[in-house]
Amino acid sequence: MHRLFAEQLRCETDATGQVDLSKLCGLVSAAYETCDRPFVTNGRAQTRDRAEEDLLRTREFLDTIIENIPIAIFAKCATSSRYILLNRAGEDYYGMPREQMLGRTPEEIFSADVARVVNEQDRRVVASGTPMFLEEHLLEVGVKGRDRVVNSRKMLITDGDGDPQYLVGVIEDVTERVTSRQRISHLAHHDVLTDLPNRSAFNAALGERLERAQEAATSFAVLSLDLDRFKEVNDVFGHPVGDMLMRAAADRLATEAEGAFVARIGGDEFMILMPDNTRREDVLALAERLVETTGKELEVDDYLSHVGLSVGIAFYPDDGTNAAKLLANADSALYRAKREGRGRVRCFESEMDQELRDRRLLQHDLRQALEQNQLLVYFQPQARVDGEVIGFEALLRWNHPTRGFVPPDQFIPLAEENGLIVQIGEWILREACREAASWPRPLQVAVNLSPVQFQAGDLERSIHQILLETGLAPTRLEVEITEGVLIGDFTRALNLLRRLKALGIRVAMDDFGTGYSSLSYLQSFPFDKIKIDRSFISNLEATPQSAEIVRAVLSLAHALNIPVIAEGVETEAQRTFLAREACEEMQGYLVGRPDLIERYLDLVGVTVERRLYA
Repeated sequence: MHRLFAEQLRCETDATGQVDLSKLCGLVSAAYETCDRPFVTNGRAQTRDRAEEDLLRTREFLDTIIENIPIAIFAKCATSSRYILLNRAGEDYYGMPREQMLGRTPEEIFSADVARVVNEQDRRVVASGTPMFLEEHLLEVGVKGRDRVVNSRKMLITDGDGDPQYLVGVIEDVTERVTSRQRISHLAHHDVLTDLPNRSAFNAALGERLERAQEAATSFAVLSLDLDRFKEVNDVFGHPVGDMLMRAAADRLATEAEGAFVARIGGDEFMILMPDNTRREDVLALAERLVETTGKELEVDDYLSHVGLSVGIAFYPDDGTNAAKLLANADSALYRAKREGRGRVRCFESEMDQELRDRRLLQHDLRQALEQNQLLVYFQPQARVDGEVIGFEALLRWNHPTRGFVPPDQFIPLAEENGLIVQIGEWILREACREAASWPRPLQVAVNLSPVQFQAGDLERSIHQILLETGLAPTRLEVEITEGVLIGDFTRALNLLRRLKALGIRVAMDDFGTGYSSLSYLQSFPFDKIKIDRSFISNLEATPQSAEIVRAVLSLAHALNIPVIAEGVETEAQRTFLAREACEEMQGYLVGRPDLIERYLDLVGVTVERRLYA
């Protein structure tokens, strides 16, 4: 019987088995008329067909979605563990086409060890009916399984009677995510350049060590280390070589101090946390060995850089029972080691604590000195080599209310450390310009600028404003810089110097010959004057080498048409030598000592009577 006719006959048969022939004939007739068009017997059949089509489309849609989800998805028979579904991401993950997995059990696919683990997990999920979640675990299955970290989920699906039917699993590869998180965590606690633990990691380790030592009554040592002359490496060879040298030094420290916690705190500073109950003599032996090995020449890409090491040591609990005290005392010992000549090891002693407190107190007093007008400006004459005074250098002095006069080489480095030198530098510049503007004779005035002033604040605007306030002609102001100004951000400093020169201000290179890059700086900027450092002048009569250096500097300056002023001229013999070598200017005790301007009123053209009644 034809399928279509059988369907028509079924539709027109009632519950008693009787057939309505008239309606049957009508259906047959209509079927012929439609000429094989889709036949609809009644509303119920039409609805059923539409439902079947919708179901088919839904299945196709779900298959497409599952196939293209970028996470491995599989399904198994709950009773046999045979794979019955695997999407494209699953194929990629397991490293095999689905044809090799579908219809097979884990024993037929994986190694015995892996199959045993998989089957055990399957049985556990089927028996309990509870989903299994495994977060960030190593999976040893498939091409990508080795050393891959995954999140896996496996759950049971039951039929209408509640009997186990399918096991559905999802495997998400989170290796990159976990690796990135670990990398971020590593960077947060390690120095980028050397990969040693950083300050944060060291502080955490020290805190844990203190807790353990307090509970167990143990002792340990903290070493504070600083590379000597490392700045010179950056200045001479550049930061890339400095970075390579820093890594080499860090490797050497970590190797020699194996078993200890070695950290780079910042710059050229390191800290070492020794193991518990290390004997004092062993700590000292390690420190001496570190100084010796680091003091040897390190070869870095054909560069030989002689870098030394200074070490300060503090012991728990003798030198401190908390982190702040231990670190401060280790730093005090380091400060003493560097002050005594570097390349040394010093253990903390009680007087060092007082020395550090004095240093901090001096920093505090220096801030008050600026507020309470304790700072003074002294002036030292500058003259032509024949003795004619042409100007003065303004020099900073501090008359402390209880300490008396504090040497500049003690308080100026402190001011540069805490940034106060910016305010102090602006103050002395204003005072010097104000004083010079009052002189009847239009002598020049020279003021030293700190490298810190170039790095912080708007130096050009500040100087310009001071010149406007005081009325001093820009051509009478000379700023003296050391090469330290140019070592940091060379381009920025050079542009600033050019803008100052455009205002009419003169620029002199101070302490020429004591640095490493002075010659290259002379090529980069048209200095108005070179100052030969006093160390060469003081040794003119003692060492032939100093005389040759002075001659070479003068010869170079003459070739570049740059005037030269010699500092530290104290004897007539030194002046005679400079005159013979055609040095243009001089400064030193032979011309005049630094003093208040009142001593030199006659030189600036101010009579005593005029000064009294001005």
